[in-house]
Amino acid sequence: FYASPNPDSKPYVEIGSRVSVGDTLCMIEAMKIFNQVDAEVSGVVKKILKSSGDPVEYGETLFVIEEDGG
Repeated sequence: FYASPNPDSKPYVEIGSRVSVGDTLCMIEAMKIFNQVDAEVSGVVKKILKSSGDPVEYGETLFVIEEDGG
């Protein structure tokens, strides 16, 4: 789990960030390939459940986003 494009950059999102469908939330490295994780809903980031550098498992929840209108 990588919260920013590189260690010196600001994170893609922070708690309280407003996101839209398709916005990049983080990067995940799998087998030396980096994949961006994009928002599937529009809303406000309420929780970030991982820290940069943490390992993640397939299907694991990484963010809690309060959907617009919800």
